[in-house]
Amino acid sequence: MSARDKILGRLRAHMPAEAMMPPVLEAHYAPRARGESKAERLRRFRTGIEGFQAQVHLTTEDDWPTLLSALCAQKQVHTLMFGGLTPAGRRLMTTRFETTVLRSWEGQVETLKADLFHRVDAALTHARGAIAETGSLILWSSPEEPRTLSLVPPLHFVLLDAATIHPTFFDALRYENWAAGLPTNALLVSGPSKTADIQQTLAYGAHGPKELIVLVINAEGEAS
Repeated sequence: MSARDKILGRLRAHMPAEAMMPPVLEAHYAPRARGESKAERLRRFRTGIEGFQAQVHLTTEDDWPTLLSALCAQKQVHTLMFGGLTPAGRRLMTTRFETTVLRSWEGQVETLKADLFHRVDAALTHARGAIAETGSLILWSSPEEPRTLSLVPPLHFVLLDAATIHPTFFDALRYENWAAGLPTNALLVSGPSKTADIQQTLAYGAHGPKELIVLVINAEGEAS
């Protein structure tokens, strides 16, 4: 048995049978979510993420691929990469793109690195959820949709279901039961990549996407 296994074994042995949230956290966060509608959470999320220079478009389950096609044409996207084995990827495979080449993620990062950095203009990933309080997207990496897709291409499209927007980060952790299992990497994204390291001048896209565009489905009754 390795040293790592011994340490993990001791930690597991002292874990409570059922993880309980400290009462102080419940008391602090519960009032923020009480009585808040899906529409109110969406408005708070949208205000937050648009404040960080992201773009938000409201659409439907049926229409989002057509909207994505139009946005790719508008943004002059030549190549769009996506997880072809995801539900969203399967939808895209049946959508007509007039000016954009669709490319499914296939293979390993090592074999795709040159294309990712030099030939792929945009990527589409789906969001596991979002946080209204901070205007943040929750992205979970997987073999079908690795984190590289959201970190490398200059333009990042994200598909978000309005029903998965949580009032706070605490609510996301609790209601989705993150303690039951986490991916190798989880990302909280609140806008395009930006830095002010050089002469304290804000610049976008220095270490990732220059643009972030969120397509929100199941946002019935909201204006686009």
